[in-house]
Amino acid sequence: MSNVMKSVAIAGAVAAAMTAQSTTTAEAAAKEKCYGVSLAGENDCAAGPGTTCAGTSTVDYQGNAWTLVDAGTCEEIDLPQMADGTERKGSLEELDRDLPA
Repeated sequence: MSNVMKSVAIAGAVAAAMTAQSTTTAEAAAKEKCYGVSLAGENDCAAGPGTTCAGTSTVDYQGNAWTLVDAGTCEEIDLPQMADGTERKGSLEELDRDLPA
C-alpha cells in the first residue's frame, strides 16, 4: 500500500471516529435524569443514601432514583396512580415519595 493510500485510510478512520464521538455526545445531550419513573432494580443511578448506583433502587417508582429519558419527556411518562389514588409523575428533581421503608 502506498503512503498516499495509508494517509487516506488513516484520515478516513479519524473522521469516522470523530463523527461517532459527536453522535454519542449529541445523544447524551438529548437525555435528562428523570426521578421516580424506574422499577425496582432498574434505575440508572442514585437511589438514595447507602446505595451505590445503577440497579440499586428497591421500590418501584422510588422518588430518589433516576433513569435517563429523552429530554422533555420526564413529566409525560405514564405511571400508575399512587395507593391513595393521586397521580404519580416523573420529576427532574429528587422526590420524597415511594421511598423504601
